[in-house]
Amino acid sequence: MRIGELSKRTGVSPRSLRYYEEQGLLTSSRSDAGQRHYSDTAVERVSLIQQLFDAGLSSRVITTVLPCVDTPGDSGEVELAFATMTRERDRIDADIAHLIETRDALDVLIRANSRHRAELSAAAEPVARSA
Repeated sequence: MRIGELSKRTGVSPRSLRYYEEQGLLTSSRSDAGQRHYSDTAVERVSLIQQLFDAGLSSRVITTVLPCVDTPGDSGEVELAFATMTRERDRIDADIAHLIETRDALDVLIRANSRHRAELSAAAEPVARSA
């Protein structure tokens, strides 16, 4: 498939797909006219790359871990990929813990604000006059 079709099937811009190729994350063959052609497996590859980017991994880190997917028999690459993936998972765990702390702090503020809003609402209600 050509780059436009891969872009359409994955929702990733052609510019990003070319960047992935420049970084060694994605490969294509070239037609005689120089057009890029991708195999059907490129759709899954782009999806994986997007997941890794969404998780906060840089293209440099992704370049380190993808060879493990491509050549699981190379023990040196497997060990490097394992160490990198473990480090990135630990970083993501720390990010999650920080987000949970931030959410909990916001919950405290929301409860305080809700009480304040209720007090303001009660103070604004007219007091019934006795005749």
